[in-house]
Order: sequence, then C-alpha cells, then structure tokens
Amino acid sequence: MKLLPITPAKSLNKAYLKQSLKRDQIELFKDNLVRLFERIRSDEHEEHLKNIVSDFLKDTWYKPTFEINTSKRTDLVIHTGKSSDDPVGVIIETKNPSNRSEMISFDRPNAKALHELLHYYMQERDLRDNKEIKQLITECIQKILANPDSPNVTHLEAEIDRLDYEFYGLTEDEIALVEGRN
Repeated sequence: MKLLPITPAKSLNKAYLKQSLKRDQIELFKDNLVRLFERIRSDEHEEHLKNIVSDFLKDTWYKPTFEINTSKRTDLVIHTGKSSDDPVGVIIETKNPSNRSEMISFDRPNAKALHELLHYYMQERDLRDNKEIKQLITECIQKILANPDSPNVTHLEAEIDRLDYEFYGLTEDEIALVEGRN
C-alpha cells in the first residue's frame, strides 16, 4: 500500500483553523527554522540533532510552558506541563539526515524509526498508563532539505509561505496583499 501525502489543511484538526495566527508568529517560526537548518551538520551524531530540534521547539513555541527533553530511551518528548514529572504528550523519534535507511517515507513506511516510535508509545501507554499522548512524530531533516549542508533558505521561506497560504485558503489577491504586491 502506497501512502499519499496530504495537505497541511487536511492533516490538522479543524479546531486549529479557528485559532488566529499573527504575522510575528510566522516570522518567529521562519527565523527559528532557518536557524535550525543552519545548525544541522550531517556528519554529526543523532544526539546533536536532538538538541537542535529541542532548541527549535522551545524557542518557537513551548518555552517556558512545557518541558522538552529525552525520556528514558525516547529521543525527544514534550511533556504536558513545565516539569519532566508531567505526563508525556508528544513523542518524537529523530534520525540523522544521512540515516535514510532507518527513516520512514511515503514509499517505505515500514522502517526502524516507525518501529521505535510505536515501541516508545506502547511503553508510555501500557507500562506507564499514560493516556495523555496526543502526537507521535518521526523527524528527519533530509525530508525537508535537498542538501543539509547548504540549505536554500530562500526556497525554504517560500515553501513556508506557500504552506501558510494554502492552510488559510488565501486567494491570489489576498496573497498579493500579504506580500505587499498591491
């Protein structure tokens, strides 16, 4: 069975469409995403990538409201509160950009990253009786970047803008207004 990609608007809960998003939040996201890509080195170990992703998440959304850290053998988790004593709400499985064989893809969803992610989920759910988990994420930067050693920031910013416009269903006139082309 081949998986097909879905648009951001279709992948998100409809409740998120009711939340307002300000331009400064989009700019913060873009700036932090660019910084994330600038810090990635494909010759580094997976541990290096975890720290970079953790910093990105904290600086963009979660600090100081939620604890982000490793948990037992799990790569990264986002707790439901400010402490690592709070339940895990999100589990993130990271892989180095050069480790393509272990990462899931649309053509190969049955990969080690998925197995590890499901294993960590089952440990949280069954062994720790955690019913707070809302998201499971497999993360590998090479899916976003064509070349992790020299990211094309202009292309990346344009892609983020395109996803924003698609998510909010903006018309060409509205896009022109947002971009100051009016």
